[in-house]
Amino acid sequence: MLSPELIKKIRKIHIKCGRLVNSVMAGQYKSIFRGSGIEFEEVREYIPGDEVKSIDWKVSARMGRPYVKLYREERELIVMLLLDMSASTQFGTCDSIKKETAAETAAIIAFNAIRNNDKVGAILFTDRVEKYIPPKKGSSHVWRVIKEIFEFKPEHKKTNVQNALFYLSKVARKKTVSFIISDFITNENYEKELKITSKKHKLFAVILSDPKEFALPKSGIILIEDLETGELLELYRDNEEYNQLSFHENTIKTLKKASVESKKISTSDSVANELTKYFRYLEKRKR
Repeated sequence: MLSPELIKKIRKIHIKCGRLVNSVMAGQYKSIFRGSGIEFEEVREYIPGDEVKSIDWKVSARMGRPYVKLYREERELIVMLLLDMSASTQFGTCDSIKKETAAETAAIIAFNAIRNNDKVGAILFTDRVEKYIPPKKGSSHVWRVIKEIFEFKPEHKKTNVQNALFYLSKVARKKTVSFIISDFITNENYEKELKITSKKHKLFAVILSDPKEFALPKSGIILIEDLETGELLELYRDNEEYNQLSFHENTIKTLKKASVESKKISTSDSVANELTKYFRYLEKRKR
């Protein structure tokens, strides 16, 4: 049973994201994420300027003059949200924790998809896939996805991106536009699975972070707890064992090697502003 406070938070995200999609992001999503293929629609008589390769030679021979094939784009997409629900996403020193930042990110993407009549599904994972929400259409389905993210209590604490990607390939027979929303804090090597999955699906990565992850005290000793293992670490300011910035940069390199577009979003950021800027960037690249 959700608490009144949590219900209020979910409704706030639901309303905020719905308004944002109808105003700021209108048109951007549609121009960036096009249909996965084309379908034959009809033939019509050739007009000067038409591409020669579109001529239907059989119909042309039968009619005694050239005809071309016309196609229409398959607009409907399947959008999959792969959400990291591991213990490290409970961390946050700003207005929200990573899990809430992930929920808002997922909500904005989902609303864009639904507005364009696309299906949305979700995979909630830790070091294994813990919940699968099959793709569906409709704003009520978006509400369910957001609610599930906040309400969900994972059984495991660690992170395994490779398992989530493998599961996506297993359940998604058609090509999808998929967003991996995670802090990517894991010792597992997922580069190979990234490359395999990105050949079949269009993958995007949203890298979650918090400002305090990159700011150790200027001097002295700090005691930190690994949220995923429970291990306590005693670190000095110049301790090379814990260099989150370096780890973060390696994550970006791994994604780039697999040709996966990535966007960093911090718990201190406005998710709406960051995604709007990112969508504009992707839109310009497609021109």
